[in-house]
Amino acid sequence: MARSKKSRKLFTFSLISFVLLALTLTAIFRKHDPLITVQTEKVSRHNLTELVVANGKIYPVVQVHISPEVSGEIIVLAVKEGQHVQKGDLLLKILPDVYIAAVNQAKANYESSLAGKAQATANLEKAQADFTRNQELFHHQLLSESDYIGFKVALDVAHAQLESAADQVNVAKASVDSAQDALNKTTITAPLDGTITTLNSQLGERVLGTVQNAGTEIMTISDLSQMEARVDIGEIDIVLLQIGQKARLEVDSFKDKKFDGVVSAVANSSKDLNALTALGGNSTSSSQAATQFQVRIRITDLAAFRPGMSVSAEIETRARTNVLAVPIASVTTRDLNAKVKKENGLAKTNAVPANTNAETITGKPEKKADDKNKPVDVVFVVDGDHVKTVPVKIGISDDNFWEITDGLKEGDEVVTGGYHAISHDLDDGKKILKGLPDNGSSSPNAK
Repeated sequence: MARSKKSRKLFTFSLISFVLLALTLTAIFRKHDPLITVQTEKVSRHNLTELVVANGKIYPVVQVHISPEVSGEIIVLAVKEGQHVQKGDLLLKILPDVYIAAVNQAKANYESSLAGKAQATANLEKAQADFTRNQELFHHQLLSESDYIGFKVALDVAHAQLESAADQVNVAKASVDSAQDALNKTTITAPLDGTITTLNSQLGERVLGTVQNAGTEIMTISDLSQMEARVDIGEIDIVLLQIGQKARLEVDSFKDKKFDGVVSAVANSSKDLNALTALGGNSTSSSQAATQFQVRIRITDLAAFRPGMSVSAEIETRARTNVLAVPIASVTTRDLNAKVKKENGLAKTNAVPANTNAETITGKPEKKADDKNKPVDVVFVVDGDHVKTVPVKIGISDDNFWEITDGLKEGDEVVTGGYHAISHDLDDGKKILKGLPDNGSSSPNAK
């Protein structure tokens, strides 16, 4: 009997020890909710200026490409590249021999037409005299009607011949003017004050005129006192740009210095469309390239710019004063409807009840019924040792902050880092630990 009681006690103590050991092991090995190390910051007010950044090159505002209107050999080249010229200065001469001969021939034809006109005038006077004399005879019935009509027709023919001769004189005179104009164009002078920025031809070279073809581009004259940046803007940002907006320019050749500028022109059609039009609409590669629009920025600061220098422009498009803002890194996106599906056990079927939406977890109705399956912009607001997922409406941004137009109030504490925590780890109700950033990832406790 004593042995039986002793065995029962031993069994009871063993069972209790086993249960305690099991509970201890369960407590040791039970998985804890992870603590995510984050950085936080209070929502405050800032002045924001939205910038559009683009790259391009420096060009003169006024730049003239010189091509001859007549063809021939260059016999005088009076300038060299980099030389400054005044309006009217001699640039080059083309061999004029052919054009001098054409002028002489045109003048000879003109003289011949004047002689022809004089002869036609004399014939008209004779025809007029004959008609007057014979008309008197016809009235006295001394001339037959047929002869009278013959003299009248001869007078009309003489008038017509004189008009034709006069027209021939005008044609010949126009030929002289045209030949003389072509001869004058063998001498080319500067059309403006500027600098020879490009010289493509040399003395003795034959050049092609632009009368019926593209012609030879001999040189380029640029007014370097007025310069502009020509940058390419994508189709998403082009709608934000207007003439008169301020810009800041960085030129690679002038390090540690920024230049002021003003938007002076915004293209109405894309560069791809212009290229396609120039090719007659047969280009297939242009449709594959990114759509770009050219914007011109007049540089208000003077410097020793040269055409073709690379430039980076920051154009101020919109500005806000004293608005609520959070750091750029604080804003991320979440599919709130997916959260609802998971909580309702419907993730596998992708079915969402008609009366279930993001309001279930956020307390705020969705923006539109059509957008309920789209990710929304959110921030994580600190609530004790947890975070709340708060949908927000954002406005403009600068390099550091997003404008918040709805969803937060001044003084709210939001998570600002690290990047991996905000973009992946954090969710509504997650526990956090405020501290230094852990290389953009979660705390080791999250493992």
